[in-house]
Amino acid sequence: MTAPPCWCGRETSHVNQHQERHRAKKSLGQNFLIDPNLQRKIVAALDPSPDDEILEIGPGLGALTDHLVGTVARLVLVELDDSLADRLQKRFADRADVAVVHGDFLDLQLEALSDEPAGLKVVGNIPYNITTPILFSLLERQPRPSRIVLMVQREVADRILALPGSKTYGALAIGVQSVASVERVLNVGRAAFRPAPDVDSAVVRIIPLVPPPLSTQQEHDLRALTRAAFGQRRKQFQKILRNTYSMSHDEVADVAEATGFDLRQRPETFSPDQFVRLASALGRGANTD
Repeated sequence: MTAPPCWCGRETSHVNQHQERHRAKKSLGQNFLIDPNLQRKIVAALDPSPDDEILEIGPGLGALTDHLVGTVARLVLVELDDSLADRLQKRFADRADVAVVHGDFLDLQLEALSDEPAGLKVVGNIPYNITTPILFSLLERQPRPSRIVLMVQREVADRILALPGSKTYGALAIGVQSVASVERVLNVGRAAFRPAPDVDSAVVRIIPLVPPPLSTQQEHDLRALTRAAFGQRRKQFQKILRNTYSMSHDEVADVAEATGFDLRQRPETFSPDQFVRLASALGRGANTD
């Protein structure tokens, strides 16, 4: 999966003796977080310890990096922007505990960055236009990182945390909540950035469940079901199953009896756990193309 020309845009900015001022590039959507208090809160949400290996996505000028370097066992910085990556490489050239990777995070495997991906803690300010690909590149895999703290658009945070029956509830909430616990750490207003973005932001903390509650096949089946369901979210679930799984009325009735679910309800009323149970009952065979 390939990102746009630069996705390092929503980097943090923290000017100290190691850094020169860097003009935000509007063409790259760069907005620098200038509030040191918020920077500290984001790092605290990661709960870093001296034995931890931390992966930071899009470190930019190193505002979060400054709070992490020297306090953890190893720090891996993945930066796509050419000039920012070069600056980081020069700055940390003499530190064995910091690795700077100049590349597109979406093209990298965690195994190439760490010997123990399951122990990684991940932090980053995620560009709005590829938030979902980055998030699921971390979650649609096993083993998953142990903790993920991301700055995202507030609207996306609302969708991740949405409850059944709400207007923002959908495939994103189910995809995350079925494999991890998730919470909002804090909301971040536009004034916290320079230049100010057009939308508000939020920091979310995602802790993948251990052991994983679903097998790889079960996760595949769940994704197929949620895509089908929320592609037709205004229809009753029984109609969706007949359309997508080519099920007869009797077969749908059998599924309803086996699960105890009222399939006359719309998908938005089903909890993540109910989606998991329904996907398990259906197994493979959805035609979502």
